[in-house]
Amino acid sequence: MAAPRPPDGPPAPSEELARLAELYGVAASYRPSPDRTVVASATALTRALAALGVDADGPPGVRAALAARTDELRAALLPPTVVRWTDGPVPEALTALEPGTRIVVDTEQGETRTEVSGLPPGVHRLTATAPGGRVARCHLIVAPPRLPAPPDRSYGLLVQLYSLLSRRSWGMGDLGDLTELAAWAGRALGAGFVQVNPLHAAVPGAPGEPTDPSPYRPSSRRFPDPVHLRIEDVPEYRYAGDRARLDGLLERAGRLRAHVLSGPEALIDRDAVWELKKEALELLREVPLGPGRRAAYCDYLAAQGQALEDHATWYALAEVHGPDWRRWPAGLRDPRSADTARARTALRDRVDFHAWLTWLTETQLTDAQRTARESGMPVGIVHDLAVGVHPVGADAWAQREYFAEGMSVGAPPDAFNARGQDWGLPPWRPDRLAESGYAPFRDLLRALFRYAGALRIDHVMGLFRLWWVPQGLPPTEGAYVRYDAEAMLAVLVLEASRAGAVVIGEDLGTVEPGVREALRERGVLGTSVLWFERDWEGDGRPLPADRWRADCLATATTHDLPPTAARLTGEYVGLRDRLGLLTRPVEEERAEAAADAGEWLGLLARLGLLHGTGGGTDPAAEEAGVQALYRFLRATPARMVGVWLPDAVGDRRPQNLPGTWDQYPNWRLPIADAEGRPMTLEELAASPRLHALIDAVRHPGRAGPGGVR
Repeated sequence: MAAPRPPDGPPAPSEELARLAELYGVAASYRPSPDRTVVASATALTRALAALGVDADGPPGVRAALAARTDELRAALLPPTVVRWTDGPVPEALTALEPGTRIVVDTEQGETRTEVSGLPPGVHRLTATAPGGRVARCHLIVAPPRLPAPPDRSYGLLVQLYSLLSRRSWGMGDLGDLTELAAWAGRALGAGFVQVNPLHAAVPGAPGEPTDPSPYRPSSRRFPDPVHLRIEDVPEYRYAGDRARLDGLLERAGRLRAHVLSGPEALIDRDAVWELKKEALELLREVPLGPGRRAAYCDYLAAQGQALEDHATWYALAEVHGPDWRRWPAGLRDPRSADTARARTALRDRVDFHAWLTWLTETQLTDAQRTARESGMPVGIVHDLAVGVHPVGADAWAQREYFAEGMSVGAPPDAFNARGQDWGLPPWRPDRLAESGYAPFRDLLRALFRYAGALRIDHVMGLFRLWWVPQGLPPTEGAYVRYDAEAMLAVLVLEASRAGAVVIGEDLGTVEPGVREALRERGVLGTSVLWFERDWEGDGRPLPADRWRADCLATATTHDLPPTAARLTGEYVGLRDRLGLLTRPVEEERAEAAADAGEWLGLLARLGLLHGTGGGTDPAAEEAGVQALYRFLRATPARMVGVWLPDAVGDRRPQNLPGTWDQYPNWRLPIADAEGRPMTLEELAASPRLHALIDAVRHPGRAGPGGVR
């Protein structure tokens, strides 16, 4: 039985409204725990249905919409998209067709077939003609049964690329630094991969306002951001004519880099970096491309087609009208309008400039992956796919028909956030995705897999359902909207298999029953973070290593959590206290943190993994504790083990502190040592502490009894 809505809260939905919502995949209730059911409000359901194009305002509207939807589903011969796994039976949607129905399949490969058996993997068009003459068409996704598994058990480095500055960086880490890191980690350290933050294109700041530094609120997920370019690695750099001006930019970049590396208080200034790089790239654009380079660029333009033209057009228009397309002149808010076509022609040079920047960036991304593989890495670069895009950005403008208007993705209240979360990202409409054969999702994955050895999917539970928050309402008044998980997974498996890439799902937090099992069945690795791995169904103690799941990326921390040194020493509690983020007295928080760390250190000592005390404020003991935790990770059966690069040098500062905005410098910190002194890539590579940790990971040694292998 669902719990009733509180009497002072928004009204509960009527039975008819709840039925209507469920028919459109909008959940009328959800279960945050096995013994508790929460009913969505009538307002949340009505607003979600409106975003799906359904008028459910008032009882008469609900009844009319319910009757229409029921008739529509009853009359449909086929759903808009059908999935067939190559090792599975013919889908029920096809076997349920009336006897005598004629089927024609136009395959992605250009063939025409009259049966669904033996079809090659791909997204095909199926036409069914019933004996009475009724015709139905759908997309047929044929996918391999599972994703490729990582070639071998391996460890790798996890890093926020902007935070990794070398002596050549222009004030933030770039693709040259990523290439250098991958080559060194593969050849000298035996690492199997390097995982980075999302490198998606950002929304530029409005005049006088900074760019949002979060890599998880991008303008576009399909195309990368040219701020990551290594300018000197652009081939035209060596032929640029105005050397004095370029040398001046290099000198200014050097000063910017020196400032970021000057001390604990220095921060990365993304906008200052881009100002310098953009000026340099304007100079390089004046250098004519050679015939081979010109041909490669033209091939790229042809391959990317309308999507790239739209992307570049948005950036050209943003230079004129500002970055929020919702405030542009009315005729420019539609990418297919006559006004937009005229503006694209008038801004042809700027459109081409932004398309050229995208090509340069993807070229350097491809070079980084090639270098990683040539260095011996079985996986290479692991890229990160954000859960959504900024509502004012390029994707939301170019693909506006696929986004739910007036809605934002978030999370319902839970044990960590009683007020829920609103991430400010418009969700995809599941109905429009299905009608298109999941074209936007396919195109997105195909673009990323061009230069990724693996892909981490943030909030992978979004393939199944997302919490939609109506604009103007608190996150508590949202509702879950379901997606066709089988179709989403089929597209993911299809595109990753074609690329030979691994997929890692970030499945932390509240996960609906059956989701992890479905992901595992299709070969999607999960994410296991040491501090959360406890025997929750038993005594609550740390989970023995041999009981960890094998199909995961195992880590000690993430970009949203305290670095391991701060966790062991309890310093993160003091930081949260100073920022007013604690919900309990600081003494209670410190005691709990100390008990948590102490329990883990005690286990590590009993297993023979702790070479020292591992606790307190003594630097040697703290370092020993960090090494022991990573030895434990390597003792689990996890196929991939990630080493948070700041952990290797004792950095105590989280890269992002959820719940803060201007109180903490999220996404702007360079990697630093235990004293907070920023370190260059060259210093990292020479760090004795780093090499000691890597040695502990590569050669963890044997442990005593207790489940560790």
